[in-house]
Amino acid sequence: MGNDENAATPREVRLDHRQVRVLAHPLRMRLLGALRTSGPATATALAELLDTNTGATSYHLRQLAEVGLVAEDPDRGSGRQRWWQAAHDVTSWEPTDFDDDPDARAAIQWIHGDQVRLLVERAEQWLAVEHEWSPAWRDAFGMGDIFMVVPPDRMEALKAEVWQVMQRYHDEADPAAPGAEPVHLFLAGYPMLEGRR
Repeated sequence: MGNDENAATPREVRLDHRQVRVLAHPLRMRLLGALRTSGPATATALAELLDTNTGATSYHLRQLAEVGLVAEDPDRGSGRQRWWQAAHDVTSWEPTDFDDDPDARAAIQWIHGDQVRLLVERAEQWLAVEHEWSPAWRDAFGMGDIFMVVPPDRMEALKAEVWQVMQRYHDEADPAAPGAEPVHLFLAGYPMLEGRR
């Protein structure tokens, strides 16, 4: 596996109160996501990718950099051309991390809502083009659900175990494998409020 033991370990950040307030912005979420999925880029390239203007991307990249979520790529920039990269591969938090801060709590709620909007957007985009994909991919993509009754510690254990499986597949992914495509997996669990005792 080489000498770099950290190569397979994602660089993870546990969001603090300041970071979560900065991240809770539509363009900033998209900028960070683009840097994580597409790699280092300039503000101009990101503006083209996200269909916005360079001034806006530059401003919001600086805001993300101030709280350590993105950083300049030291191996690329030349002169006025600044290259940016994600400072981490994974962002984590628990909603209760922000119980003492109403602004941060509101920011986390916005981020959760944005994740749901992104899931819906991805699903709608897929449904519009799935007929163009191979049978193997049409069977591989999609979603399912299951109902259960569990206490919070079992729910937490289930999430952790499924996350470990997803992380293992992520770490073992080979983008050069025949037929490989970028995919976006979501892990979600919500209460069935209508069935609450």
